[in-house]
Amino acid sequence: MNDVSENTYLENINKAKTTDELKKIEIELLGRNGVINNLLKKIKDIPPDQKREYGQKVNSLKKKIEEKIEEKKQILKKNSTKSFFDKTLPGKTYPKGSLHPLTYIIEEIAEIFSSLGFIRVSYPEVEWEYFSFEALNMPKGHPARDDFETFFIDFPENKQYGKMVLSPHTSSGQNREMKRTTPPIRMINIAKTYRPNWDTTHTPMFHQFEGLCIDKNINITHLKGTINYFVKKFFGPKRTIRLRPAHFQFTEPSFEIDVSCGVCGGTGEINNKKCKVCKSGWLELAGAGMVHPNVLKAGGIDVNKYSGWAFGFGPERCMMMREEMAIDDIRILYSGDIRFLENF
Repeated sequence: MNDVSENTYLENINKAKTTDELKKIEIELLGRNGVINNLLKKIKDIPPDQKREYGQKVNSLKKKIEEKIEEKKQILKKNSTKSFFDKTLPGKTYPKGSLHPLTYIIEEIAEIFSSLGFIRVSYPEVEWEYFSFEALNMPKGHPARDDFETFFIDFPENKQYGKMVLSPHTSSGQNREMKRTTPPIRMINIAKTYRPNWDTTHTPMFHQFEGLCIDKNINITHLKGTINYFVKKFFGPKRTIRLRPAHFQFTEPSFEIDVSCGVCGGTGEINNKKCKVCKSGWLELAGAGMVHPNVLKAGGIDVNKYSGWAFGFGPERCMMMREEMAIDDIRILYSGDIRFLENF
């Protein structure tokens, strides 16, 4: 045992780059068969008058080694907590989400009508009775209002506008748009609407998109041409439409819009059997019609100069009527089922 050996031991400890290396050196120096124990075993061969001095030197070396090892442990521990960034490594791949399938449908619908010059607008989902009913030719007490199962808000009634409601349809935006701007008007309003229904084709909250066109000399052919364009763009060039007479209080004349079934090709039959989807070759798609003169007047429009048409579609219904979607229950759109959402 000499100063050279002591320096070598301490230098080896200092050179350790990992805790595993340091552990190995610690065993070599302080282990059962390590350097210190072997030096202590030799004490029996040391002359009696030198044993005391020899023992003190061995213990002194042991203490220095233990202190140096502990010091090195702290250094290695501190260095291991420092973050290391290698900019040459490829980036980490994280799971990617996506937009809700209905969002894709709404954006696609908006883009189709934008190409026709329609401006997308947004109006309140929490609305007054006046805009949802009176402004649409449904005064208080009118039986047509019974057809709307409405969510009423617990809020003080307004003398001019009535009670506050969750908007039962996007048509409430018609009056607001007429008062906001002047003809020509080409509006598309896509928003959430609310009615207390719950079954395979209805949910308490659903979406509608409202189309409104007001200008001079507007007639039904413009309405039919616009909807036919939308259907072919959205469902495909082979799909066709028909207008079926109906009644809506805010349009006159009014129509139900049917689209040919994409499963049977509009024939109503598959392999000489009635189509299970449509039963007749047609699927009901939306409601539409020429804007009632009373609605135009409520919006401040001169009915002697202008006319217009309007329609109301359900994006969820449009989505379900795409045969490739294979959706038979609208409620799955709002279930949050990851197995369904992962398909998009």
